[in-house]
Amino acid sequence: MEKYKDRTLSPGTRARDLLERMTTAEKVGQLNQRLYGFRVCTRSENGLELSEEFCREAQKYGGIGVLYGLYRADPWSGRDYQNGLAGHFAVQAYNLVQEYVITQSRFGIPVLIAEESPHGHQALDGYLLPVNLAVGATWNPKLAGRAVGACARQMKKLGVDLALVSMLDVLRDARWGRCEECFGEDAYLAAQFAREVVGGYRAEGVDVVAKHFAAQGETTGGVNASSARIGERELREIHLPPAYAAVKAGAAGIMAAYNDIDGIPCHNNPWLLGDVLRGEMGFDGIVMADGVAVDQLGFLYNTPAECGAAALSSGVDVSLWDEGFAHLEEALAQGMVSRERLDEAAWRVLKLKFERGLFDAPYLTADGQRCPVPPDSEAYVSGSPEPGKSPQREQNRGLAEYASESLALALESAVLLKNEGGILPLAGAGKRGGDSERKRLRVALTGEIIRDVYALLGDYTPPVRQEFSWSIERGFYEVFARRKDLELVICDRAEKTAECDVTVLVLGGSSSRFGGAEFDINGAAVTDGGGHGLMDCGEGVDLSSLQLPQTQLIFARKVFAAAKRVVTIVTGGRPYALGEIAEQSDALLYAFYPGPVGALALAQLLTGEYAPSGRLPVSLPRSAGQLPVWYNSRISYEAMHYCDEKDGALYSFGSGMGYGDAEYQDIVVRMQEDGVVVSFTVLNPFEWEETAVPMVFLRNRGGSVLPRRAELKAFGKYRLAPGETKRGRLLLPAEAFAVWDSAMRRRVEPGGAVLTVRDGSRVLLETEIRKDCYCAALQTGTGGFL
Repeated sequence: MEKYKDRTLSPGTRARDLLERMTTAEKVGQLNQRLYGFRVCTRSENGLELSEEFCREAQKYGGIGVLYGLYRADPWSGRDYQNGLAGHFAVQAYNLVQEYVITQSRFGIPVLIAEESPHGHQALDGYLLPVNLAVGATWNPKLAGRAVGACARQMKKLGVDLALVSMLDVLRDARWGRCEECFGEDAYLAAQFAREVVGGYRAEGVDVVAKHFAAQGETTGGVNASSARIGERELREIHLPPAYAAVKAGAAGIMAAYNDIDGIPCHNNPWLLGDVLRGEMGFDGIVMADGVAVDQLGFLYNTPAECGAAALSSGVDVSLWDEGFAHLEEALAQGMVSRERLDEAAWRVLKLKFERGLFDAPYLTADGQRCPVPPDSEAYVSGSPEPGKSPQREQNRGLAEYASESLALALESAVLLKNEGGILPLAGAGKRGGDSERKRLRVALTGEIIRDVYALLGDYTPPVRQEFSWSIERGFYEVFARRKDLELVICDRAEKTAECDVTVLVLGGSSSRFGGAEFDINGAAVTDGGGHGLMDCGEGVDLSSLQLPQTQLIFARKVFAAAKRVVTIVTGGRPYALGEIAEQSDALLYAFYPGPVGALALAQLLTGEYAPSGRLPVSLPRSAGQLPVWYNSRISYEAMHYCDEKDGALYSFGSGMGYGDAEYQDIVVRMQEDGVVVSFTVLNPFEWEETAVPMVFLRNRGGSVLPRRAELKAFGKYRLAPGETKRGRLLLPAEAFAVWDSAMRRRVEPGGAVLTVRDGSRVLLETEIRKDCYCAALQTGTGGFL
């Protein structure tokens, strides 16, 4: 009996035995992910049909290793509810694809299904969340882990093996169109979210390919895929910690990034993919290329075979849409790559398939359960819900139930930055007639995006059904209908706002691809430099200016001139320069794309059903010319100073407030064997729920390397009922005090450190400690990236 069929053996042993029986072509086939999966299975009058390209690929290599985006739906893929894989078509297509691949393989090797899930599954009826930048604004990694679990449960029922999830990029330039895919500008904050997100997917049976590795968020001038002009210390301090956290959490894959680091492309960097990722971090999964990135090595090499060989030799295991890996047989024959390296990559792919149980149960039943043989064609119908209930309605009902996670993230992600005179929360004030009759507050709602659902969803978004996605207008109508003291008035003209007591002005950008965008070969938006158009954010949409769309600024000035009091909501996928808007607004609420139920969350926040608890995960600049304004610059000079601009960010990292400030008492810093503990009591003195978000920052003194002004090392989030008191405790382990010293060693250096405790812009405590004597644990060397 072949060992690879023996279920009692380890996945690695089974994969090794199978590998030894395979031809070179079959091994190369396991490493190729050349196909655009959304094109391989189409709907017609005769049902589902496999494309000729797909069949040729499976025949050529005796199977297929990984298939990207079978379910992907968006304007680039051209898949929607008329021609895409919705309802029972999805499981049916999965089994059709899997069965064909297996029958073309001499050994019955199944295919891995990889799907985009940057903020939820990018499929028809995929469960969507707020974008990562909004998730980072919650400062609640545990909530993020639970929310992605809802996405994973849905993906598992569709046979998805690998969720491609953005989590490794750290936002260092607000001009970059992919800001929304980052958790923020801070490495520690991003790492905490990366750990919980990987764990959330894995807990529900879906593995993660974390992207992008590494330093893609650094950019040159905010341009996508441009050079990261940084040294090794900046790379290690800022850009590697999220990857380290993802690896330790069990990510099955890491996707290499488009950019180069100091002139070396990430797909051609054996030090990065080998010494650092596999050596220092201990990663043992697959490294996947980004779309057509292997072919982009043509800047260095002359032929596709050379490009493929260079990427494989550097540590890339699986390709994506490129030609380079299709020429690996040629590269092997010409000695461009070793057979050992080819075998190593193929073994990793096979091992992952055995780990996921695909060899033993490669098919799906109608209700998404794994099974060893293909179900009968009638099963998709017989497995449908009760008569009179379509499969699609049943799936939608599930989405409505799951919406609680998406709503929870949206509620906790909005950041209140200004609230002059306590204008928020909105409520009727004053009395007229009898004591029981309160004056209704007339609230104007205005702005050009209040009816646009897609303006709240971000990039990488599939078509959505109206009944499960709320525009600002619809969301506010539904929430205001519950209030007798508030009257909502939709104002399409700025002058009409003068007739209301308060105006809610909604401004913001859009990453929507549903307005006629054009696309590059890798799906990025193509822009001509002629202006914002409908999109001013998203992959391929990088800006030289950080202003809101000009039409909105003109309209906003008219509103400020006409309205009595203005509450401004800004939505978007990046930090905007909001100096004029912030100055003119009585209240300012920033909401990074809050997702399909985000409008409901914003209305609930403004009406006081829920108090704001978000904090900025990224600093808001005064202008694009002021960049960079991240909070953790090195303390080599007093400040980023320009003679024509005020110093510092308009709103710095961590800023945000509730409708009242939670009170902190008895803040104590003490040492113990496993590090330094900051303990405190926090009290809510108000008649409504409030949230405390304590943050602990360090600034080193002394040592061999210039320290940063501040570095986040711990944080927490405490929801408090009216009058409630809680005890809090934040631990800073020895690793929190370590630096990459002048010899690029990770260790705790002698000297002092300033420890600051903040919540929002409030400094609660600042004290200096001696690192070398404060705690015995700090006297030892340390390793890692956190």
